[in-house]
Amino acid sequence: MRRTKAMILFASAGLLASCSLPSDTSRLARENSLVAAARSKLVGLTDSDIRMCAGFPTATAHGSDGDEIWTYKRDFPRGNINLAAPISLFGSIPVVSGSANVSSGGYCNAQFRLKDAKVTEVEFAGDNNTASEINGLCVSMIDGCVVYADRRGEREHQPK
Repeated sequence: MRRTKAMILFASAGLLASCSLPSDTSRLARENSLVAAARSKLVGLTDSDIRMCAGFPTATAHGSDGDEIWTYKRDFPRGNINLAAPISLFGSIPVVSGSANVSSGGYCNAQFRLKDAKVTEVEFAGDNNTASEINGLCVSMIDGCVVYADRRGEREHQPK
């Protein structure tokens, strides 16, 4: 009995250790492709375009050279656990299968630099990396603007 408890404790410790992430995942993960595309696709959008696709900024700052930085912040609470354990019958034998998902927590600041009311630069900051992607938590903040920019580009290139 004592040996079984020790094995369970050892397995639990190993499982918990496998869930930890290093503070710098840049050597282990790549940047999310949508976030990387946003850095170029959103350049040239107007301030009105950004308000259309992202809403009003959480904060703004004015630079000394006349530029403006708009920040959009989104928090992602830590500790979300989703469990699913469907039960199905395989012949006359019940089979229990399941899955578990522990989401990364943190926050993302999406920052837009505007000069003369047009986006000149897009950058991301915060505790925004996931286990497999750099800036992975920023995707849900920026995907609508990338789609908006693509549609806007398609409309501009259509014959009139």
